[in-house]
Amino acid sequence: MKSRLVASLALGTAVVLGATGCNMIAPQATTIEYSASDGRNVPESGPLKVRNAMVIANDDGTLGNLIAAVVNPTDEDLTLNVGLGADRQALPVPARSTVSLGVSSAPMLFEDLGAQPGSDVEMSFQSGEGTGVEVAIPVLDGTLPHYTEFVPTPVATPAG
Repeated sequence: MKSRLVASLALGTAVVLGATGCNMIAPQATTIEYSASDGRNVPESGPLKVRNAMVIANDDGTLGNLIAAVVNPTDEDLTLNVGLGADRQALPVPARSTVSLGVSSAPMLFEDLGAQPGSDVEMSFQSGEGTGVEVAIPVLDGTLPHYTEFVPTPVATPAG
């Protein structure tokens, strides 16, 4: 009788450890941060938070609009500095607000993008006293209907 009890406890322990033991050595998938949309979240580049950053490009990849949400959780007005090669642009972000490039604000147009849709382009992001980071941002096109309005078109230069 006693051996049956010991065998039952041993079997129960083996089943519990076998069924849950993986959690001891494998990371939980829900604790891994990732960008859940088509864009990319920019890692810490200062006090401003850049979320879902993507570039919507024309077919030949010469022009691209940066679309992103920029969150300022601080009590002071800050500026997000974005760079692509030699092209540097600044975006003012008021205190305790979110600026949505492409929604509440015009997208940032980058000329001479040099990246085809379907690839990534290295962009730099910096704000406040942060050192800034370079991040590979996905380049998309207007294939999906909700991105069509963001595809940049070349500005006609006046003849003369």
